[in-house]
This record gives sequence, structure tokens and C-alpha cells, in this order.
Amino acid sequence: MAIGNNSQVTEFILQGFSEHPKFRLLLFCCFFSLYMMALTGNVLIIMAIILNPNLHSPMYFFLFNLATMDIICTSSILPKVLEGLLTEKNTISYRGCMTQLYFLIWSASSELLLFTVMAYDRFVAICHPLHYSTMMNKTLCNVLAAGVWLICAFNSSINTGLMTGLSFCGPNVITHFFCEIPPLLLLSCTSTYINSVMTVIADAFYGFINFLLTLVSYGFIISSILKIRTSEGKKRAFSTCSSHLIVVSMYYTAVFYAYISPICSYDPERSKLAGVLYTMLSPTLNPLIYTLRNKEVKMALRKLFLTVRK
Repeated sequence: MAIGNNSQVTEFILQGFSEHPKFRLLLFCCFFSLYMMALTGNVLIIMAIILNPNLHSPMYFFLFNLATMDIICTSSILPKVLEGLLTEKNTISYRGCMTQLYFLIWSASSELLLFTVMAYDRFVAICHPLHYSTMMNKTLCNVLAAGVWLICAFNSSINTGLMTGLSFCGPNVITHFFCEIPPLLLLSCTSTYINSVMTVIADAFYGFINFLLTLVSYGFIISSILKIRTSEGKKRAFSTCSSHLIVVSMYYTAVFYAYISPICSYDPERSKLAGVLYTMLSPTLNPLIYTLRNKEVKMALRKLFLTVRK
């Protein structure tokens, strides 16, 4: 990714949490713990799904993809954040910033799109159980997963490419703890109109449209569950999608809180809080939510631990 022809900035200063110097050590310990938990939890989920034949189904195939995305998301942000908390000068090169931006957009948008795919999977499983194996066959699952990765990689390439086309001539302090679009656009000394338009389009597609599709899927799911006569049947049906519903609610809350607003009304503190939620807490909590509420995953993890001990 080439630097813009008129750019004078070769590195950016990440503001991070410099306004709270007294809490630097505490923040480092908290973020390091979250990073280790996120990596450990998601790696265990991936290993359990790979090694256990009972988890070779569409639902766990998409969970495997979600765990992979979580690792990419948190690993593109946390190492630099931890480094910044240990050093007084928290800088990132221009190329490093653009690379971080690319992987962040790729993983974050992939998660939103995958949530829609997972909601559709649960819709088919609950609303069309007799046709589930044919409707969600292996070929379709592979196509859906590949489509998510490729579409979001293309989207990330466009947004990052447009960012590299801007010039940065003066201030180089990013009012965040990682590189993201809104604070970078505020630093540009050239027109950001096209970038802003693309951001709005991405927000509309990944935010609103996917959110509405997920709501529609769960509308049909809830309607089908309510038609089940026995309370045990209702409980069993709801348990298959409750974990996904919790994760989706948590993630969309953070994304809407941070991004569904005009660039001109960008609030650094609000964006930092949301950034912590979806780059740190969400990747950490996702494995816990899916594990604690899923008997099959629990059994697979127990077998994995027993195998390691032997």
C-alpha cells in the first residue's frame, strides 16, 4: 500500500489511554489478560471442532469461522495496544496503520456478515428441521463461508485503498488506541467525501441490512418455537440459538454505539469504549458463551483435555 503522493506524515501517534497515566499498569494487566483469554478460548474452540467428528455440522463449521475471525480481530489490535501501554511514545508507522486498518475492517465486517449466515442456519434448523441436511449441505456451507471472507476482504481493500489515497500533511495524533476510519479522516488535509460515502454504504450494508436480516430470521425462529406444544420442546429449540442471539446482541450494540453516526460528530471517548467492547471483550466472551451454554462443545473440550493429558 503506497503512501499518498502529498503525504508528509510517515507515522501516527496513537493517543491510546494516555489521558489516564495512573491506570497504565492496570490497563496493561487487564488487556493482557483479555488477550490471553481470547486467544486460548478461540484456539480451544477451533481445536475441539476440528478433532471431534460430532461437531462437524454447519452450526459448528460457522462457529469455527467466527473463532478464526475473533483471533484475527484481537491480534490486529491488542499487541500494539499492549506495547503502547509499556512505552511512553505510542507510535505506529503509516504502513503499519494501514495494515492494521485492513485486518480490522476485514475481521469486523466478516463477523457481522457471518452472524447473518449463522442466523439463517438456525432458521433452517428450527423452521425446516426435516430439510436441514439438504438445505444446509456441505457445498452451500463452504460457499457461504468463502463468500463472507471474500466479500469482506474486497470491502476492506476498497476502504483501505481509499484511505491510502488521502494526504496527511499536519496533525498525526489519532484519538484512539488503534487505527480506524473516523479519526483518520479527521486528520486528512484532502477531501474525504468519497471515503465518507463508502463508510456510509458499508454501515448501511453491514450494520442495518445485516441486522434486519438477522431480526427477520429470529422473527421466524421465535414464531416457530412458540408453535411447539411442549415446554421441553420449546426449551430445547431455544437453547440451540440462544448463544448466538446473545453474541449478536452484544456485538451489534458495540458497533452501533461506535459507528452509526456522522463522521463530523465522532466522539473519541465513545469510540474507545466501543472499541474495547468489540475488539477485546467480544472475542473473549464469545468462546465462554458458546461453551457454557452448549453441552456438545463442553464434551468436546473435556475429550480434548483428556487427550492432551495422555
